[in-house]
Amino acid sequence: MIARITKSQCRPCLARTQCTTTADSARTVGFPPRELRDLQLRVRTEQQTPEWKARYASRSGVEGTVNEFAHGHGMRRCRYRGQRKAHIQHVLTAIAVNIERLSGR
Repeated sequence: MIARITKSQCRPCLARTQCTTTADSARTVGFPPRELRDLQLRVRTEQQTPEWKARYASRSGVEGTVNEFAHGHGMRRCRYRGQRKAHIQHVLTAIAVNIERLSGR
């Protein structure tokens, strides 16, 4: 469900300048279905547990490497067609990254 608050409804509000920056000074607010909202609340609560944080710590360590490959070495696209050639490209790029890291660049 989406609620749209019009300019005439927004105008008398004292917090309007802190709330919206649209040209017509109106605001649109979306409300997810109850099932999705309940799922979000459950997941956000779970994310506060020490077990979840420990699992995420190992994942966050990998994210930097994935980002380096994607942005620093052009790994979003393969130069070659076929899974075997793409695999070879990935392995050779990983070797190059490891050599680069060992050299201290």
